[in-house]
Amino acid sequence: MADDEIKLSVLETKEDRLAMSALESLPFGTKTVSADSTQSEQVVVRPDNLSIISGKSQAQQSNLTVHDVAAFILQQQGEMTAMKLQKLVYYSQAWSLVWDEAPLFPEPIEAWANGPVVRSLYVRHQGTFKVNNWDGDPAKLSETQRETILKVLEFYGPMPAQVLSDLTHNETPWLKARAGLAVGDRGSRVISHAEMAEYYSSLV
Repeated sequence: MADDEIKLSVLETKEDRLAMSALESLPFGTKTVSADSTQSEQVVVRPDNLSIISGKSQAQQSNLTVHDVAAFILQQQGEMTAMKLQKLVYYSQAWSLVWDEAPLFPEPIEAWANGPVVRSLYVRHQGTFKVNNWDGDPAKLSETQRETILKVLEFYGPMPAQVLSDLTHNETPWLKARAGLAVGDRGSRVISHAEMAEYYSSLV
């Protein structure tokens, strides 16, 4: 078997073909396709071309935190409300689970009354309406992670904070985690990675 055939063999399963079909329907460039439970292949999706770039271990992402992601978002977008930062962090995590098949950060996301919230972010910005910088290290993000977040910002970034909050209120992950709670009720149930990956992958 030729080297090129060996490289492309990771895309031979039904699941991988479906994943690539979904990716090709989006205007996004570099994404990741899982080859097994620990390795993944980075691919470049173009209208008429699919090329495999390099293998990358998901374990390389283990030292990244939500604060590094928040710092990168503010570095790219500038000052915003704390609510908007929370929602952009949430969508970055959600689409990383879909496109890269791995979470960006380990901290849980909770289904609060005003939408998804990372508690450790809230502890830092509590009482602050707007934020313009964050104590985190954007340099920790890999090229693939940066690309994922940038594509999220391209789509969700122009939206006002309240629009983003309303959007999450109409989506299954937050609704399922809030099941049984009335509008405005306090809640801290975790929105699972599985629910996020399943729902957002269904949108592509």
